Amino acid sequence: MTTALITGSTAGIGAAFARRLAADGHNLVLVARDTKRLREQATELHDRHGIEAEVLTADLSTDAGIEAVATRLGERRHPVDLLINNAGFGNKGKFLDVSMADELTMLKVHCEAVLRLTSAAVEAMRERGRGGVVNVASVAAFVPRGTYGASKAWVVQFTQGVAKDLAGSGVRLMALAPGFVRTEFHERAGMGTDNIPNWMWLDADKVVAAALDDLSRGKSLSIPDPRYKTLMGAAKLVPRGMLGGISSRTGRKYGPQ
Repeated sequence: MTTALITGSTAGIGAAFARRLAADGHNLVLVARDTKRLREQATELHDRHGIEAEVLTADLSTDAGIEAVATRLGERRHPVDLLINNAGFGNKGKFLDVSMADELTMLKVHCEAVLRLTSAAVEAMRERGRGGVVNVASVAAFVPRGTYGASKAWVVQFTQGVAKDLAGSGVRLMALAPGFVRTEFHERAGMGTDNIPNWMWLDADKVVAAALDDLSRGKSLSIPDPRYKTLMGAAKLVPRGMLGGISSRTGRKYGPQ
């Protein structure tokens, strides 16, 4: 059996990756901040699918948390074959409404942790000549929408750049950029979602299925739904300045309140 490590594994897209990979027979390393939820998740997946599920409690907004996960990724005796960098969060409010501490924490989790964990994983994977990394971004990466969108744009650019550098090594990297997904994400951030149209919502399990299919095809970017692929294609045709205005108005109309 191969082993997959998933950050932010206890909810949303991370939990969907855990369910799918366990069902496919992968052993798991489950990473999140809540030890109780991690143990419950590990027990459920072990009992249902007969796989081994390690629990690693880590807060990726801290150096100690990042280092603990990086150390596990670097283990040669019990290698990780697939890394899912999924941990993340949103801040409620416009720029200057959010504290600088919260903005910096977002960059720590979305950018620094992804950089350090990807580096730890691919170094070991390249030695073995195989492996994969999925860095979860967002379609927010493609429109000017503050720190969240900027951090996810970094994830996309970083992942695609590293994917080119490692071409031919046997290690695949892919950025996953979904739209609105029904998870705990908005609730945790205190964001309302009643104003988001039903057609904009995606199912986490379907997002994961599309992502793994795209990874197997060697794609470095996955936008896992035809609706959002169309929207992002149209966005490329709009001048950047105009796109910023549209994004701001759309965010006020459809975005979390």
